[in-house]
Amino acid sequence: MTTVAETPVQSSLAVQALQPTIGAEISGVDLREPLTPEVRDQIRAAVLKHKVVFFRDQELTQAQHEAFARQFGPLYTHPGAGTAGPDISPAIHRIASEDLKKYEKAHTPQAGDDVWEPYHTDTSWRLVPTWGAVLRAVHLPEVGGDTIWVDAGLAYQGLPDDVKARLEGHHVTHDYRAALHQSGHDYPVVAHPVVRPHRETGEKILWVNFTQRPTILGLDRAESRELLTAVIDQYRRPANQVRFSWRPGSVAFWDNRATVHYAVRNYGTFPRLLERILIAEETLHADL
Repeated sequence: MTTVAETPVQSSLAVQALQPTIGAEISGVDLREPLTPEVRDQIRAAVLKHKVVFFRDQELTQAQHEAFARQFGPLYTHPGAGTAGPDISPAIHRIASEDLKKYEKAHTPQAGDDVWEPYHTDTSWRLVPTWGAVLRAVHLPEVGGDTIWVDAGLAYQGLPDDVKARLEGHHVTHDYRAALHQSGHDYPVVAHPVVRPHRETGEKILWVNFTQRPTILGLDRAESRELLTAVIDQYRRPANQVRFSWRPGSVAFWDNRATVHYAVRNYGTFPRLLERILIAEETLHADL
């Protein structure tokens, strides 16, 4: 009996790195269509390796956007989502420039607060934050409005050894109460390790949300500020970043556990709009 070997299906997926450790552009896939298990796994592997990946010329509907994200895990409904009307899926969170004024008002620094650049990660105010996010362009300014992602593992590696030792074992607060209160939710302040191991890769991640009034627990205010300054200095380093210029049809997919990001607000009063879907941890996706 002769056995005929089946020819493996060849994927046309192409992954082009943008920076040595963070950022890649993926081509050769139509995100409007269901992914084969092979292509889905290749994309997920690229997200783990490059931490954020980008797709161009993907004119997705909201339903296609949601269907794509759902192939990578259960979706998480952000408390700020669902405010744009009943015709929009609750999984879609509109990132609109018009809403930033409300957010900034809620986060007006109080007397004595430190003021930081808004490097952040999404849903860090949860005990189990979402693992991934898929963001697509909807309405863009002609120029400006880039987004910067930071390799938080590389940021940790760049710290001096004595600073690493001082941070080890310490937790930092993530205080999102003011913004969540506006949406009718009441979440307590949580604390995560400043140096946080990645759930899948084991890599040590420098993980602070500078939009959520961070304070390192167990330290006096001056030492906390000193160490947080060392953290944000690593985030600011161009060698630890990838900067993405949005175009119509652009989609970004990132590992929320391995990165922080920063939206550059240099587009004046233009009503910039992107839509984001968050992906929960597959085994730990309860709303904790």
